[in-house]
Amino acid sequence: MTAKMTYLDWAATTPLYEESSRAMQPYLATGAAHFPCGGNANSLHSIGRTAFKALEDARASVARDLHAARPSEIIFTSGATEANNAALKGIVSACMKRAQQEGKRDFVPHIIVSAIEHDSVLAPARRLKAEGCELTILKVDNNGFISEEVFCAALQENTVLASIQMANNEIGTVQSIARLAAHSHAVGAFFYTDAVQSLGKLEVNLAQLGIDAASFSAHKFGGPKGVGVLYLKTRTPFDAFLVGGGQEEARRSGTQNVCGIAGLAAACAYATASQAEEQQRLMSLRDYLYEKLTTRTTVFPSVAIEANSTQFLPNVVNVCVEGFESETLILHLDRAGFAVSGGSACSAHSLKPSHVLQAIRIPDARALCSLRISFGRYTTQGDIDAFLAVFFEFLGGEKE
Repeated sequence: MTAKMTYLDWAATTPLYEESSRAMQPYLATGAAHFPCGGNANSLHSIGRTAFKALEDARASVARDLHAARPSEIIFTSGATEANNAALKGIVSACMKRAQQEGKRDFVPHIIVSAIEHDSVLAPARRLKAEGCELTILKVDNNGFISEEVFCAALQENTVLASIQMANNEIGTVQSIARLAAHSHAVGAFFYTDAVQSLGKLEVNLAQLGIDAASFSAHKFGGPKGVGVLYLKTRTPFDAFLVGGGQEEARRSGTQNVCGIAGLAAACAYATASQAEEQQRLMSLRDYLYEKLTTRTTVFPSVAIEANSTQFLPNVVNVCVEGFESETLILHLDRAGFAVSGGSACSAHSLKPSHVLQAIRIPDARALCSLRISFGRYTTQGDIDAFLAVFFEFLGGEKE
């Protein structure tokens, strides 16, 4: 590894923000003198009550920043994978019980997801199908969008849940979540969104979106790894995925990570406060990078993005580089001091083409040559120019 690395893989994870680190410091101090900050939030003594207050202050802060109706709609989890699994299984299970209580003994719940969902949504959806649910996986167009007509055509009388990602982690497509949620509600179905990539890059207003549930992960917006949020709107049916201790109002058992949650809340506050300005700055970098990369005839954008488009994430660029497999590109750029990705970091060791690129009809041979460059708070124009210089030098041949 080179002495200095330029980090351009922000869609995989973000560096820990200073605001988050500061909020966590009281809980990281060692020794008995500092123990009040490290108590169990479920204990009744004063040390526990101190931790409980910090927990509930963080919950109220996150609810306020995300425009949730009340703090109790915020459930703290170990991250988005847990939240996604819990939401799909928990809402579907509760809907099945409700149907049985209403005398619908033969009721078979129907679930809708898109073909470009994260694997932590697709995997539990497929498991629910194996357990007897009906599952529709919606096709997307060549830019990753779900049309309202296709979505509405998939809705059925027995549809209980639709789960559509707010913004895609590989190609950046931003879906019309509020409109899709309204269509779901029109037939009595609940609507869930994996909003992991959105916070800090897009406006996230839960009240305006009109959704029933959503997931967030702290390490995608400057917080620590291993902590996330499941937003569950009041009166949304839900069976707990993790049971045992009854924490989080019996919706997610397990001693809460107060230190991580404090860091999450601080990062969330910064991300939401700076979102509008940062979105514009990142969008300029995105458009500039696409423009420069595609001056080469062997570099193809994975999706068609117009300058200043808000229909795609402002910080994700995805291209296919003819003649070079992703692994070759990533390892060369890594040696040159640039950390990039070939797609989702969760499947970085897979030799298969990205399911997202397959879903937007990119041929497998080209999909295996994909490169994702993503950036964030600390990325500068100089970082992008330095990356381009190394990238073009590696490609050789024609000049920019």
